[in-house]
This record gives sequence, structure tokens and C-alpha cells, in this order.
Amino acid sequence: MSDEFTLSIPVRFRDIDRLNHVNNAVYSTYLEEARFAYLESVLDVDVTEFELVIVNLELSFRRPISLDDDLEVAVSVTDLGETSWTMDYEFRVDGSVVATGETTNVHFDPETDRPKPLPAEIREPLLEREPGLEAGSLDENDAS
Repeated sequence: MSDEFTLSIPVRFRDIDRLNHVNNAVYSTYLEEARFAYLESVLDVDVTEFELVIVNLELSFRRPISLDDDLEVAVSVTDLGETSWTMDYEFRVDGSVVATGETTNVHFDPETDRPKPLPAEIREPLLEREPGLEAGSLDENDAS
């Protein structure tokens, strides 16, 4: 990423499990916070009205995050299809990567219960923000 998008996320006491580190299920919430902040910033949209579903979520842990850690999450879009896009995440503490994540997101039509093509007002800002992306690359989540 040329101009990296990052979000500082406070680690809350409620995020901590009995082993005194962030519970693994909480990382999904951190992904959501970072994803929404990215989309609001890049697309200038109200994410409460954004029609997307997550069809895949992956997390890899390198070391635990504790209550005292200053957490930062870096976000980028790494693949852009007709109806879907992939986002990568790096969880960082003091500049070191402590976990990574990936989501595959699908632009979704709730009326038909099917994926729908990404409109230009979504596709163009993503391509502009992430210059390494190729427009229209297809993946298995895209509608035929």
C-alpha cells in the first residue's frame, strides 16, 4: 500500500479472557471496526447502509494482545472481482505484526438474496486507493 490505511483500536477490559489476553473471538470485531473505518474513509459511505456480507474470514495469531497494548490495524484491499473483494489486515503492537486476517466480502442484494455487481461508485474509489488492483478480476464468489 502506498498510503497505508490504519486504525487505532483501544483494547477494552471486556475483550480480555481469563488468560489475560484478547479472546480470539474478539479479533473478528476488530476486523469489523477496521473494515468499516476503511470503507467509510475510502468510499465516503454510511456503512450502516452498505450491502455486504462476509463469505470468508481467516485469522492467524503470532502472539497474544494484552490490555496494555496499543493496537493498530492496517487494512488493504488485495483483490477486486465483479461482486466481491478481499481485504487483508495486519494487527500491530509497537510496529510488530501480532496477527493477520483476511475477509472476502460480497456486495449483496437483500431483495434477491444474491450477490450483485459492484457499482462504479464503489469500484472506482477502491481501484484509486489501491493502485495494484486490477479491475474486474473474477473469483469463485462472483456471480456469473
